[in-house]
Amino acid sequence: MWLIDRLRRRAPVVPVLRLTGVIGSGGALRRGLSLAGLAGAIERAFRVSKAPAVALAISSPGGAPVQAALIAARIRELAEEKKKPVFAFVEDVAASGGYWLACAADEIYVDRSSIVGSIGVVSAGFGLHRLIERFGVERRVHTAGSRKAMLDPFAPERDEDVAKLESVQADIHEAFKALVRERRAGRLRADEETLFEGEFWTGGRAVELGLADRVGHIRPVLREKFGPDVRLRVATPARSWLMRGILPGTDRRLWDMTTAERPSGLPDGAAWVDAVLAAVEERAWWQRFGL
Repeated sequence: MWLIDRLRRRAPVVPVLRLTGVIGSGGALRRGLSLAGLAGAIERAFRVSKAPAVALAISSPGGAPVQAALIAARIRELAEEKKKPVFAFVEDVAASGGYWLACAADEIYVDRSSIVGSIGVVSAGFGLHRLIERFGVERRVHTAGSRKAMLDPFAPERDEDVAKLESVQADIHEAFKALVRERRAGRLRADEETLFEGEFWTGGRAVELGLADRVGHIRPVLREKFGPDVRLRVATPARSWLMRGILPGTDRRLWDMTTAERPSGLPDGAAWVDAVLAAVEERAWWQRFGL
């Protein structure tokens, strides 16, 4: 009888889905948040039948809008199917696509110093045509389709190409704004010219603007909601060993890439160069927000 009473008094378990990193499809040596990489963890988080809720621990500077939309949509699909509330807890940053992920939650909690917002779309690159001219390099591009090579970094920028890019960006921006309007309906406390122009704020200011609900951390908030004995169960996708140490909060160590030190079975040459460039690109995403 005592065993039955003990089981009845068992502390509630809240699954925690950690969404940390740049959003985008990765590869064998690239880290990235994508639906393909997170599908199993999302399923496991919502599979805990008696869990009173699912928590999202978010620290992402953004990335690919489609992957952000796919991940958020899957979370909402399962939340509605399982009839479980979802609570998002922003750690370092939930900006751009990272904020898109936060909007999958019913309530958004932040630290006062979290970075939140950046509701916009950005595309960046380099114009290298003068560089190759200086060194006497001739660029040869052959296409079937007059616009196939638009925005070629080795060719002068054309107004019609920029207009096309801006049109695509505007469509993505509208989808982002529509999501925020829907998920934060009745809670936004600033005009759209303020909220939707790509600016970002501290967590405390985000609460004032209605982009977040409260300042609060995951354990105190969940204890407040579900009792002092609530337990957290983390559902974390596997991480690439190469990317350990590249992100905030890790040991900042990168493996020696010499053949002698590299673990067996891993590719070399161009794949290693690609992985290093991916790491540099990822650091650039974080550094936009001072992280």
